[in-house]
Amino acid sequence: MTSALSDPTLERHFKGHRDTVTSVDFSCNMKQIATGSMDSCVMIWNMKPQMRAYRFDGHKDAVTSVQFSPSGHLVASASRDKTVRLWVPSMKAESTVFRAHTATVRSVNFSGDGQTLVTASDDKTIKVWMVHRQKFLFSLNQHINWVRCAKFSPDDRLIVSSSDDKTIKLWDKNSRDCIHSFYEHAGYANHVDFHPSGTCIAAASTDNSVKVWDIRSHKMLQHYQVHSGVVNSLSFHTAGNFLITASSDSTVKILDLVEGKLLYTLHGHQGPVTCVAFSRTGEYFASGGSDEQVMVWKSNFDCSECGDTVRLQHKTASSIQAPPASSTAHLPFNLNPSVHRSQTSDPSEHFNRQDFQTAAHTQSSSRSGSHSRATHSHTYRNPSTSSSTTHQTQTQGLPQHSSQSQTSDGGVPPGLASTLEHIIGQLDILTQTVSILEQRLTLTEDKLKECLENQMEIGLHLQRREEA
Repeated sequence: MTSALSDPTLERHFKGHRDTVTSVDFSCNMKQIATGSMDSCVMIWNMKPQMRAYRFDGHKDAVTSVQFSPSGHLVASASRDKTVRLWVPSMKAESTVFRAHTATVRSVNFSGDGQTLVTASDDKTIKVWMVHRQKFLFSLNQHINWVRCAKFSPDDRLIVSSSDDKTIKLWDKNSRDCIHSFYEHAGYANHVDFHPSGTCIAAASTDNSVKVWDIRSHKMLQHYQVHSGVVNSLSFHTAGNFLITASSDSTVKILDLVEGKLLYTLHGHQGPVTCVAFSRTGEYFASGGSDEQVMVWKSNFDCSECGDTVRLQHKTASSIQAPPASSTAHLPFNLNPSVHRSQTSDPSEHFNRQDFQTAAHTQSSSRSGSHSRATHSHTYRNPSTSSSTTHQTQTQGLPQHSSQSQTSDGGVPPGLASTLEHIIGQLDILTQTVSILEQRLTLTEDKLKECLENQMEIGLHLQRREEA
């Protein structure tokens, strides 16, 4: 059976940061990409080649995390300066500030409805905020070391966090209780995220591994040992079939979660790759690294032939190992990225048995929208065949989420959806404007109070002089 997948291709690359790129995220409409850097700047890159990038200066120290709001009309950034900022991603670079934590803020994440933010910090806390009023809601306090990452579940009911205390904790947002702790033994998780189905989490670890856990049975489903360096970041494809990882070994790797194997190894960055993210549709992904560059790749994943039932295979700890590269394709400029395609050999007879059952339910996925390729794109059609040992157990079903299409049977008409999106965007901007006005009103009130106090002091002083 021939593969339905085509190799990823490099579409664009951006250079403008003056230090390591720490975080990357796509806007929902794919028109903009936000990045944060150790140079203390947030940059908004426009996918149209003729449009200039925006540089936002405001943070006083390294920016550790950035994310677009679900509507795409706000960008949140976290920083080593202990603050979180909300930016309007336009030329004006307007922002409001959360005096968020008492130490470095490591990550920031919007809830699915865009109404709340969760932040993680070196002050060992996770905090949840109301976005439009910049109001602190509550804090989660059971970690005993720096908290590296915190994310909402797709339904916003849960929060997952990872810490240098070698634990990954699941929290109930409503009760604010820690409902389970996963323990790392060899290292700690730099980055953690939910599977689009909300039933699993994946963690990128300092022990060079990537682990996938079921949050209901609390069992490890898959364990990938494909990197030779610390894994810094990961991102799920919107369909849930693929996981992309970024590592200090200077590679980006794409894992096939259905087959439980390494699919591609991408070379391009010079030095550690620090961040990676799929676009909302999964059609593109972007990576950033210590070489100060941002690379945007077209996935070329064809998920429409995934079949009626998609199953996630359970792999043992030593199951997936990095294959050697046998061929390299170069782009026509000095980045020299290459794609190595991996194929796995027949499964070994040896395996660990662990029982895991979930309801199998999938939908055929499709991609919406089309994007023109930049002049520096290149298609790789020279896959290398490498062997890697796999240990296989029973396959269990995992709910998969399909990519959103612009039109669907019984869905909202595209014209109405566009109008509603525009209205939501305008409301987002209005609430942001009201928030800025509230801040300015507070400053004015403070100044007026100060003037009245000074006037009273002058009056008292004059009265004392007259009495004397």
